[in-house]
Amino acid sequence: MKQPTTTVAVIGAGPAGLMAAEVLSQHGIQVDLYDAKPSVGRKFLLAGKGGMNITHSEPFAQFVGRYDQPQWLAPMLEKFGADDVRQWLLALGFDSFVGSSGRVFPTDMKAAPLLRAWLHRLREAGVKFHVRHRWLGWHESGALLFHTPESERLITANAVILALGGGSWPQLGSDGAWLPVLQQQGVETVPLQATNCGFDGDWSPYFAERFAGQPVKSSVVSFVDTQEQWQSKKGDFVITATGIEGSLIYAVSRQLREVINQNGQVTIQLDLLPHKTVEQVLAALLKPRGSASLASFLRKQLHIDGVYAGLLRECTTKEIFNDMTLLAQAIKALPLTLTKTRPIAEAISSAGGVSWCALDNDLMLKQLPNVFCAGEMIDWEAPTGGYLLTACFATGRRAALAALAAVSATKPSGV
Repeated sequence: MKQPTTTVAVIGAGPAGLMAAEVLSQHGIQVDLYDAKPSVGRKFLLAGKGGMNITHSEPFAQFVGRYDQPQWLAPMLEKFGADDVRQWLLALGFDSFVGSSGRVFPTDMKAAPLLRAWLHRLREAGVKFHVRHRWLGWHESGALLFHTPESERLITANAVILALGGGSWPQLGSDGAWLPVLQQQGVETVPLQATNCGFDGDWSPYFAERFAGQPVKSSVVSFVDTQEQWQSKKGDFVITATGIEGSLIYAVSRQLREVINQNGQVTIQLDLLPHKTVEQVLAALLKPRGSASLASFLRKQLHIDGVYAGLLRECTTKEIFNDMTLLAQAIKALPLTLTKTRPIAEAISSAGGVSWCALDNDLMLKQLPNVFCAGEMIDWEAPTGGYLLTACFATGRRAALAALAAVSATKPSGV
């Protein structure tokens, strides 16, 4: 008599879901992969739009320290970390290289060929893709309930892996609509918040119109975090119509957001000339100006013009411009108050989601046996630089291996 097929339903076809499907299919499990969108891997493709940064080459201890929940993620990253990602890429036919910043990229820097090769391998392994299937939760019978363009569908499986993403870029699929579904099942969750995001300030209309889109290069951002410790980081950012964004701001977005959550706002200090001391800046400002305007003088002595001069005017007073000592101090520590993150829909990634307390060590929901979670829908966050994708891969793999162990003793049924 033919044995019933062991099936696992993977819901969400981003990097975590695709990795889970790959691991399961390699072990002879029938995988049905469901996604609400007409095509899969949409956010994966977006992540590679400017160059597919797939992981990071730094030492493991430093790598793990980039995550806000290292105690939970470290065991999974030990099993599938940066070196494993590079080997996985190679097995797909893509070599990789380490950039000057330590970030790792496929040699051609592109996401689309990589995704095509990955999907081809999954289909060859027997993974069945079901697009335009929006998961609605569970039917009263216990079956999985999906909305499709034709009708609602009920699906049963031996186990379920949820890889539904967070709340950023909802138009690509990760819209957080699963939160109330799991909350109704008694699953503990943490509110979704923007991370790797921009922030709003309070520009004047003139400044916003004149300088939105202008980059600020090689400056230092300093601020006091929620533990009353000074934090400083150097890099580049961009002026927006409502505030600031860019790689430097993304790198400290979690700390800035937490200060805003605690105090309602955060005041950062911008060092516009980090290669000079305040004494050197003051010495330049005290040189004879002659008939030159202050704007020309600043440009000649300190190369401060354009957006840098605009920031000084925007964030200081006339009195400060009339006192060279105060102006030197402002150039080295220009105060800028930020009041909120940009909307989560604009963020590169999100924090919050399924609480770690709701999961066991195998990423199974304690409230729902044989239902596992993976990827960004779990409450962790990390900066850009390959950390987000690597953790999605690692959690997808852990959930798949746990589901594999679980289904060995089950029959196809609802969950």
